[in-house]
Amino acid sequence: MTSLISPFSADEPGSDQDQKRLALGYIHEAWAEARHDGVDGDCMAQACLFAALVEFVRTYGEDPAAKFAEGLPARIRNGEFSAGLSRQ
Repeated sequence: MTSLISPFSADEPGSDQDQKRLALGYIHEAWAEARHDGVDGDCMAQACLFAALVEFVRTYGEDPAAKFAEGLPARIRNGEFSAGLSRQ
């Protein structure tokens, strides 16, 4: 499998935006591989959300993670996660 990732080496972490782009690339690759293996998209989405929330709690604690999650409904309704959909 050809990797679409690795714009910089592990020795040079790059900016926060670079790291986020790199991380998203890893997730897209894992997602594509899982779909190729027959894993349902909804199962992947739930597993990714669970893993992300576990990491948020581990990094910031339960209260800050809960506060972050409280803001998600408005962000979803504002279209922040509607990738590929044109907004007018």
